[in-house]
Amino acid sequence: MKQAVILLLAAATLRGEGVTPKPAATDYPAHTAVTLTLTVGAEYLVRSLPVQGRTFVLSDYLVVEVGIYSSGPDPVEVSSGHFTLRLNKKDVLAPETPGFVAAALKYPDWEYRPRLEAAGGVGDIGVILGRPADVERFPGDPRPGRTRLPAPTKAPAPEDRSGVEKPPPLRADEAVVSSALPHGPLKLPVGGYLYFHHKGKTKSIRALELLYQGPAGTATLRLF
Repeated sequence: MKQAVILLLAAATLRGEGVTPKPAATDYPAHTAVTLTLTVGAEYLVRSLPVQGRTFVLSDYLVVEVGIYSSGPDPVEVSSGHFTLRLNKKDVLAPETPGFVAAALKYPDWEYRPRLEAAGGVGDIGVILGRPADVERFPGDPRPGRTRLPAPTKAPAPEDRSGVEKPPPLRADEAVVSSALPHGPLKLPVGGYLYFHHKGKTKSIRALELLYQGPAGTATLRLF
């Protein structure tokens, strides 16, 4: 329990770095002026998260890209907390922090999901179907009472003769944090992603609006 609390607190402190915003707010499918100097643009990406030439799928979240622009010289307070998402003119969702989204992806068993498990075997080999692979929640996690699946056999990687060590591929949880909308007094423009927890079918969403309420004022962006 103590380790879970530590993980939750660590997740809450993770902040986004953002993505490069489009050249202007008008380059987003939805855009509006909040004041004479502040404009906001947005694009609904459904459940996809494009980062560094890769696209990740967040099955439990709706993703919205936003760009914030100002013609003034002073920094502007930016926060994901200035935004909410309204579904079908009635249901309003607050954005999740990137740390919590990343933790949900990296440690999927944080949230209990009903599932069917079937056990069987051939000879001395046991097989379990329907059970997710264990994920270490913290260093030295004993995972009492859980059966670890054997690591899959991997083909040897081709030999790299360039002499340059390649960085490991970006993971989904890392992409969520790195591309999230940054926070703080910032020089504009800035861009980044917002994540809204929603497990329902996206086809049931008939109207979608991004609501902005910040220090400068309020605005509504109709995504569709």
